[in-house]
Amino acid sequence: MVIVGAGAAGLAGAIFAAETLSGTARRVVLLDGATTIGAKILVSGGGRCNVSHYEVRPEDFHGPRVLIRNVLAAFPVQATIEWFASLGVELKREETGKLFPVTDRARTVLDALIRRCRDLNVEILTGHRVSEATIIPSASNQPTGPTFLIRYQQGTMQARYIMLATGGRSLPRSGSDGSGWAIARSFGHHVTPTAPALVPLVLEDTFPHAALSGVSMTVELSTLVNGRQIDRRTGSLLWTHVGVSGPVVMDASRFYSLAKQAGDPVEVRCNFVPGSDAQAVDRELVRRIGASPHLSVKKLLAAYVTERVAEALCRLCRLDPGTPSARLTRDRRTSLVRTLTGVTLPVVRDRGWNYAEVTAGGVPLAEVNFRTMESKLVPGLYLVGEMLDCDGRIGGFNFQWAWATGFIAGRAAAGALTGRKQKRMGGD
Repeated sequence: MVIVGAGAAGLAGAIFAAETLSGTARRVVLLDGATTIGAKILVSGGGRCNVSHYEVRPEDFHGPRVLIRNVLAAFPVQATIEWFASLGVELKREETGKLFPVTDRARTVLDALIRRCRDLNVEILTGHRVSEATIIPSASNQPTGPTFLIRYQQGTMQARYIMLATGGRSLPRSGSDGSGWAIARSFGHHVTPTAPALVPLVLEDTFPHAALSGVSMTVELSTLVNGRQIDRRTGSLLWTHVGVSGPVVMDASRFYSLAKQAGDPVEVRCNFVPGSDAQAVDRELVRRIGASPHLSVKKLLAAYVTERVAEALCRLCRLDPGTPSARLTRDRRTSLVRTLTGVTLPVVRDRGWNYAEVTAGGVPLAEVNFRTMESKLVPGLYLVGEMLDCDGRIGGFNFQWAWATGFIAGRAAAGALTGRKQKRMGGD
């Protein structure tokens, strides 16, 4: 069998397929267009590789919950921990729930995966970019199903089973450029609109983000499309020299990117006082002004944000940070409260595919059998990982999706090849 794409899902699929085929004469071949594999693994988690998360739920992903639940149940987090332990990679749990190798080195993870492939005689052919995959016409019905012809620059290869694991379009320099979707489309699959996800956002230069670069704070972020709120979440925001980043921004970015891609009006609002609305904050400010009328506006806001952020917010309201709070007119106070609890971030764009950690959109999950990851349209064709229309929040969830789909597809395809039905670990 041939696996196209040697990212996380492709490597997992190759390993589980090869283990299932152990003792047979069947080949497992990995074709990848990059000259070296595993670039995404190496840069993930700040170079430490956030392998998974201690608690993974369907709610952590965007897509059909029932299908996602069954896929995750087939290869749960504990299975991931045990699998990596069998590869010689011990994982540790951090306070956030993220799972990292104890070495804090992504190279540890990649080397273990490659080593296991070699131990199982998986053929890894780098620099082999697949341009096309077709079904070889047959003059008579083949009860075992079709045979695929895979074309790449160096030649062609035939396979009874093919797994597409080329990823989406995030970090294209790693070889993940969306080319796999063209192959999927050629077999009749649909691809939903795609956009960068888990990506920082760029703000207009008129906003004081550059002055706050490096500051991290907890905020509530709301995304409105066509005037309707479609997402609201609380988390850590990081100001950067070009805009905003941090977990809360990365998780919300998919909604902005997809709306922008569709040409819909989209707005991102930031509340610096999570859990509080304008009325509550206004009442508290009036109380504090009455108690300390000589307190500067900057000091007044320091109850909610740092003085550095308070100064920036004052400037947004065209207000001198040193103004005594008692001199605030009602209109000025109202403007300040609105900025504090719901300023609209002037987002120009997301930072694009080169900075996106994952892709939103892809082949609909309804077009694959969740028990095997086999295409419902083409027998013998399997789709895994970021190829599919399922993306998780930041924190190792997308890696867990890669391991799970690779496990299901690898075992199922190899089992079909040998005529052995594979037992699932869980799910319905």
